Amino acid sequence: MAPALALIGLFLIFPALWTIYLGMTDYRLTGLAAADPQFVGLDNYTDVLADAEFWRSLRLTLAFVLFSGVIGQTLLGFSVAWALRRLKPWAKTIVETLVLAAWVVPTSVGAFLWLALLDRRDGTLNWLLDTPGTAWLIEYPMTSVIIFNIWVGTAFSMLLFSSALGAVPPSQLETARMSGASTWQQLRDVVIPNIRGHILTNTLLITLWTFNTFTPYLLTAGGPNGQSEILPVYIYRTAIPGGQLGVGAAISLIMLLINLVIALGYMRIGRERKRS
Repeated sequence: MAPALALIGLFLIFPALWTIYLGMTDYRLTGLAAADPQFVGLDNYTDVLADAEFWRSLRLTLAFVLFSGVIGQTLLGFSVAWALRRLKPWAKTIVETLVLAAWVVPTSVGAFLWLALLDRRDGTLNWLLDTPGTAWLIEYPMTSVIIFNIWVGTAFSMLLFSSALGAVPPSQLETARMSGASTWQQLRDVVIPNIRGHILTNTLLITLWTFNTFTPYLLTAGGPNGQSEILPVYIYRTAIPGGQLGVGAAISLIMLLINLVIALGYMRIGRERKRS
């Protein structure tokens, strides 16, 4: 076990401890604070928690996670997986290929495609909608990155739910249909109870991945005027262009604690479900 423990210590424990240390210093990329950082205790944390930009970024992040992850990717992924059950093999292959393409394409390539789609001058979307000059990324920045993230991440939910639906006993569905149950009643009374664990797992993973993604930066760089500046982008802007590594580390630790709270909340829900 020694090699595995060494890797965990090198890539997980040491960076975490280093982040905690940096968050308690005034470490900067340049200047005197870079050569001789001073210990400031919890000052960085109190400054961050008193910063209106941090709370705006947190609100944007929660909205981004809710609409693009918990609602968008989960519902669309399940809908696609449910629809695939009734398609012919050739049509199912085409749909799966199109959905998976968005997932396997490199993020930078996908972002470039969306920049071309949403360009205000020669963008494909403006041509299709006959709305020349509409700057989607400037006028609707959060909506744009939310839809982009749904497009990127739906494939995971589709694959997970496809596997889960394949494990639902066909006899139960057949009995429900023979009893005259509608599609919604079949989902409510047969499908969802059987895949509840998969729904919880999918929601947990999607929530954490979406909360920590940096991808929207490739589209809007957090702009305009911070309107799409989710927490990962806010941390980057503070620590790298802003040069405040100590403050950036403090925000990173706060973000880590939020992730832990979310994960513990899902785990508690999972344990209560098992008891019931």
